[in-house]
Parts: sequence; C-alpha cells; structure tokens
Amino acid sequence: MNRREMTGDRAGTGAPPRSVVVVGASHAAVQLADRLRSGGYTGPLTLIGDETHPPYHRPPLSKAWLKGESTPDRLMLRAEDHYSDNEIEVLLGTTVRRVERDADGVTLHLERSDGSVGTRAFDRLVLATGARARRLAIPGSDHRDVLVLRGLDHAHRLAERVTAGPVVVIGGGFVGLEVAATLRGLGVAVTVVEAGRQLMGRAVGAGTAEFLLAAHREMGVDVVLDAKPVEIPLDGDRVRAVRLDDGREIAAATVLVGVGAEPRTELAEQLGLACDRGVLVDERCVTSDGRILAIGDCTVQTRGEGTRVRLESVDNATEQADAAAATLLGHEAPSRPVPWFWSDQGPWKLQIVGMIGGHTEVLVRTDPSKPRRRVALYFEDDRLLAAECVNAPADFVALRSALARGHRPSRELLSDETVPLKKLLGAVRTA
Repeated sequence: MNRREMTGDRAGTGAPPRSVVVVGASHAAVQLADRLRSGGYTGPLTLIGDETHPPYHRPPLSKAWLKGESTPDRLMLRAEDHYSDNEIEVLLGTTVRRVERDADGVTLHLERSDGSVGTRAFDRLVLATGARARRLAIPGSDHRDVLVLRGLDHAHRLAERVTAGPVVVIGGGFVGLEVAATLRGLGVAVTVVEAGRQLMGRAVGAGTAEFLLAAHREMGVDVVLDAKPVEIPLDGDRVRAVRLDDGREIAAATVLVGVGAEPRTELAEQLGLACDRGVLVDERCVTSDGRILAIGDCTVQTRGEGTRVRLESVDNATEQADAAAATLLGHEAPSRPVPWFWSDQGPWKLQIVGMIGGHTEVLVRTDPSKPRRRVALYFEDDRLLAAECVNAPADFVALRSALARGHRPSRELLSDETVPLKKLLGAVRTA
C-alpha cells in the first residue's frame, strides 16, 4: 500500500495525512510513529525532541538507573537503526519555538541546541509535549543541589549526588517514594516530607497509603506528613537542610523535589487550542480545533461519563498513541480499557487498575501468612470499580482482566478471602 492508497479519514478529522510531525520524542511519540507505519502510512514522519538523547524509557530512572543496574543503551525505546529502517526522522536537541498553521498545514519554527534556526512545514501536527517537573518557589530552591527527576539528565545529576550525604525528598508521590526506597537500598539516609496527611495524595486510598507508610518506615525511610517546606537553608555554597513550616530543620546535602508535573501546553495555547490543566482531547485524541491531535502527559481527556482526567503512565501513553494513529489512518478508534498504573518502591510493588473516585465501599483482602501482601477493592453501588494490589501480581492480573472485559463483580462475590481472586473471577467469566 502506498501513501495515495490509504482510506479516507472516517474519524472526521479531514483527508489522510500527506506528512505528519510529532512534537515530542518520548514513549507516546515513538508508539504513534510505529503504529502509523504498521498501519500502512508511508508518508514523511518526523519526531522532534528537545533532549539530545534518543527516545528512552523513563520509569527506570528512579530505580534501576540510580542503582547502577542500567545503561543509556538499555534505556533506549528502540534500537538505533529502528528509526532509519522505518523512515522515521528524529530531530533531537530541537525546540519548537513557534508554530503557524494555514489551510495547507503547519509550519514549525525550530531552534537546535547548536543555536541554528529553521522552519519545517507539515500537513498534520500531533502534540506529545509531555510535562515538566513542578518546582518549588521557596528560598534556596534554585540551588544546583535542589533537583527534580523527569529526564535522563536529571537522573545523571541525582546519581552523582547519592554519596554526598542525607537526601530530603519533598513530595510523597510515585516518583518521590520510588527514589526514597531506592536510595535507602543503597544505604543513603532519606527523609520524605509530604504536605498532605497521607502519602500519594489522591492516587491511592487512605488504607493503602497507611500500608505503604509503614512499609517505608520499615525500610528506614523517615517520613514526615502534614508539613510544608518553607526554606532550603544554605551553608556557604552548599545545601544544609530543609526548614519546615513548624520550624523544624531536616539535615540535607541534596534535595529532590517531587511535587508533581505541569503539562507543557505552550504550543497548544499559541495555536488557540482549548486547555484546562492540559490540552483537552476527546477519545480519538483530537483537540478542540478538530484537526490537531495531542497525546501523552500533556493531555486532559474527557472520559465517557463527561469527567476530565489527566493520566500520567506508560499505559496511557500507549493507548492514546494507538487511538491517535487510528484517527490519522481513518480507522475507528480502539476501545480504551480501564487505566492501570504501577510503582516499584523497594520490595513493595504497587499495581492499580481503575480509578477510585466515586467509590462507596472498600473491601480489603489480606493473608496473615503474607504480611507484605494487600489487596484493596473499591466498589460503587456494590460493583467493582478499581483495585490496589501490593505484592499481589496474580490478583492484579485477574482484576485487570475482569475490568477490561467490562465485568464488575459484586462485593459479595469477592468477599470470601478463603478463595483466590483468580478462581472467583474465573467463575464470573464462565457464568
């Protein structure tokens, strides 16, 4: 099939693309490019990334990379020759400073890391601009040893600081807790400071948060809840501590700020696209103008019930890329399964399927012979809505499969802790 033999765009976003540019070069962008090629698109296809590194996996940065168990080559999303073999142009170290559009497509104004500038014109634009780490606005927060962890360069810098002395992690979310657990495994003194009353904010229920709090303290992580940093005092040109709003000071040589991320919406706003804490897209990943698409961490999605959510996960990046490829190819968008997430925090593996918002009841399944295992099931009107599994991978697989098939078993069915979940859910499948 050549580029002129593609079917029309049944998704309603115009004719098949003559050329496609993706602003962004991480997981969502690479997945989209591969899906376009495997779907028969043979036209020009370009990924533009502002980092100088080839597209790479980000989840290992807070774990395997810090432990010295990974290398840049092992982080790469695809082999070096994958892009040339599939005629995917990748422009690295390139920033899109401005974008213009007209009836014929879009023109990007580019600036390379060497200072050179230029323009490129394309037919269809996909924004995969991702998100940037949120920074603190307190005295001392601009010091070179106050770090964030969003990309490989950040991970390099953090790894260099591992042996410098105690680390304070500000923020008890996924990244902060993963880094804290990794550093404790390396023998580093770590304190986590969380402004909220529980770890992981709204990501998990209160019971799971308490369970993980005990887990981190068991590992030797000092956790301080309900406390806000107000200053990072210096001793000469070095970080000395983190000062809290109650006057306490926690000694630190390095501070990692993990207080969430901000979607990079500058180009979308420049184009006049609707944004609300992210670029608004529908289930096909189409933005408000009906032609430009957006995928990944920069987006806010409208779910079937009309609520808006922003999902930061590899799973979501993959699913949105698949949907965007289908839209550009003129295919029906694939059905979206329930979202799922994971987090490795030392010996504790947290896996989540579904979203707990709107739940009315919680059922916790434990096993006295496995004190490090916990499964929390969330129900809405007695039907399963979501689940959080700690060190229970088999249960997670069974629950994810059930929810993906549209099954929402009742609390009564799943309440018998003497019967494995796999067996109980198997009964639902065969009923």
